[in-house]
Amino acid sequence: MRAMTHHHDLNATLFDRAKALIPGGVNSPVRAFRAVGGTPPFITRGQGAHVWDADGRRLIDYIGS
Repeated sequence: MRAMTHHHDLNATLFDRAKALIPGGVNSPVRAFRAVGGTPPFITRGQGAHVWDADGRRLIDYIGS
């Protein structure tokens, strides 16, 4: 796992682009209506129970999707 020494926030940039193309910027009506809040992670890859977002953060995929 690579260390992140600074935050790029590529997820926010991708979310802004997605909002110009998709209603609410996401594929979920719940998230589109801001019920969840925050910037969604844009997943770039997955391996086993882990996924990596556009900013290089490794996350655990608790939902399995």
